[in-house]
Amino acid sequence: MKTCVVALFLVVLVGSKGFVDGAGECGKTPIRSAATSLSPCLSAAGNARAKVPPLCCSKVGALIKTAPKCLCAVLLSPLAKQARINPAIAITIPKRCNIKKRSAGKKCGSN
Repeated sequence: MKTCVVALFLVVLVGSKGFVDGAGECGKTPIRSAATSLSPCLSAAGNARAKVPPLCCSKVGALIKTAPKCLCAVLLSPLAKQARINPAIAITIPKRCNIKKRSAGKKCGSN
């Protein structure tokens, strides 16, 4: 089941043109690439009790350091909704990874 979810996420990611043409919150990195880099976080993004993989923590930490608003752009994108990622759970990943400077890891948008 987990493999199917990851495969679905990546298929939707690659095929989602509206998602690729994001608002530029990820700087020069296409939002699709930023989202793909976060694929190790899929299990933790849907389950608040799931252990966050170390690779996910390093990817999220790097993203917050280089483009803090990019995390929110990914979490609030149509792609995240299509992949059934719960932004309210996913936004807790930086805290669960014990990332200290996580302004983008507290709140996204009006949620």
